[in-house]
Amino acid sequence: MTFSFEAEVIYWRGPSPFFYAPLPAAEAEEVRRLSRLVTYGWGMIPVEVTIKGVVFTTAMFAKDGTYYLPLKAAVRKKTDVTAGDTIAVEMILQPAQR
Repeated sequence: MTFSFEAEVIYWRGPSPFFYAPLPAAEAEEVRRLSRLVTYGWGMIPVEVTIKGVVFTTAMFAKDGTYYLPLKAAVRKKTDVTAGDTIAVEMILQPAQR
């Protein structure tokens, strides 16, 4: 399943500080519906993501009624993305590797 959306990058200062792109409500609901088919445990959802032409893999997690898409430091550096930026995201859910 492929998703295209825009999201504002946030910086989360939790126990493990990191940058994320929270999914918009409609996309989060669709991921939630499909989550049982693709999760590899603990609610983690594997995805392939493209931002500004940079393709990478990661895993999203559910929090505060949405899913948080982690933005790796190497990706943020290549795309010049930081907190507060609105980014266009192309995302493909990946099957769980069991």
